[in-house]
Amino acid sequence: MAAPTITDRPVRRPALSPSRAGDFKQCPLLYRFRAVDRLPERPTRAQVRGTVVHAVLEELFSLPPAERVPDRARELVGPAWDRVRAERPEFSELFAEGDPEQEEWLASAEGLLDGYFGLEDPRRFDPDARELLVEWELPSGVLLRGYVDRVDVAPTGEIRVVDYKTGAAPREVGEAKALFQMKFYALVLWRLRGVVPRQLRLMYLADRQALAYQPEEAELARFERTLEAIWDAILRAGRSGDFRPNPSRMCDYCDHKALCPAFDGTPPPYPGWPEPDAGAETPLDRVD
Repeated sequence: MAAPTITDRPVRRPALSPSRAGDFKQCPLLYRFRAVDRLPERPTRAQVRGTVVHAVLEELFSLPPAERVPDRARELVGPAWDRVRAERPEFSELFAEGDPEQEEWLASAEGLLDGYFGLEDPRRFDPDARELLVEWELPSGVLLRGYVDRVDVAPTGEIRVVDYKTGAAPREVGEAKALFQMKFYALVLWRLRGVVPRQLRLMYLADRQALAYQPEEAELARFERTLEAIWDAILRAGRSGDFRPNPSRMCDYCDHKALCPAFDGTPPPYPGWPEPDAGAETPLDRVD
């Protein structure tokens, strides 16, 4: 049989992820740089450490309950770092060969895992899903797509959505951003499973704090309309190429500041609306 041509292969439609929706809300030009131009960004050590910790926590629940203890989790850090580097070779550039700071960095990942065990005992339950890809198309045609760190289902059928954050618990603005992400997941799970999640739980491992939120059906219905409005705005900008900057204090942390007209930069020529997938979300998007 002849090998399939490119046109024979399945195409993933443009989608809206919580991270890219957040980008557009924060700054439409940032959305363009990430989702349309797909400009490279240099990962930070903190981001990659978060990816390693997420990988350990995912693997932890594949172990028998009795083995889900702090010492065993620490043993998983080194192998998880090896896997992450194998999947994303560019992460190896974070440390030179023999750099003593790498050991300190891995030890800090172990400290975050200790923070996790200060928030819950994973021996007491088995999650329904880990690193779950969820997709749902709204009646308007908006395709929602994202990855959920963990879904727990009680014997009574109640659903809890859990997200690990390797940074410290945020102030009001950061908290709103995190809840936006969690409502996104809650909406998709509601539509997929027909049950509104009972609880959205954010676990901040750095300072051992947890934020719990109970969404309501009417609230998620309103949130659905919010996402449709965001997508409509993205499509309008996509057709015209008019992705405007929205300067804020977050600009100090943007990898693309030199290309921003708000700072006398010049964006690259607009390549047109991307196909097949404008909504990609990476593991680095979910670790803050």
